[in-house]
Amino acid sequence: MPYSHKFHSGLEDKTLITIAGTIKPHANMFMVDFRSDSDLVFHFNPRFNESGRQVIVRNSEIGRKWGKEERDLPRFPFTPGQAFEMKIMVTRDSFKVAVNNSHLLEFKHREGNLHKIHHMAIHHDVVLSRVTVENLP
Repeated sequence: MPYSHKFHSGLEDKTLITIAGTIKPHANMFMVDFRSDSDLVFHFNPRFNESGRQVIVRNSEIGRKWGKEERDLPRFPFTPGQAFEMKIMVTRDSFKVAVNNSHLLEFKHREGNLHKIHHMAIHHDVVLSRVTVENLP
C-alpha cells in the first residue's frame, strides 16, 4: 500500500525524514518521491534486479522533462526480507540520504525553492513500520 505525506508549508532547510521498514522478500524495487504541485523534485528508486544488477536511480522531472539519471554508488544497502532505517536530511542545497546510520548519497536540488515541495510518496516493495518528519534547529 503506498504511503503519502503532505508538507503543508513545504519543506524547510534541516527537515529530517526518517523512514523505517522492511524490504519485501521478492522485491523488484521501491520508490521515494518528493513532489511540488507540478514537478517530481527528487525520485529515489532502488532497483533490486535491473539486468542482473542492483542500482539506486536518482532523478527529477521538472517541466515534464526528466533530468540526467544519477546511478553510481559504491554500495547497495538494501536486502530483500531485511529491515532498514533511512534518513533523508533536506538542506538548502541537497537531499542527503543515509541508510542504517551510514551516509549513502547526496542529491543536489534541481528545483531551488524548498517551500514548493509539498508531497512525499513511498511506493512498491516495502512494508513501512515508521515514518517521521521533524524540523531541526
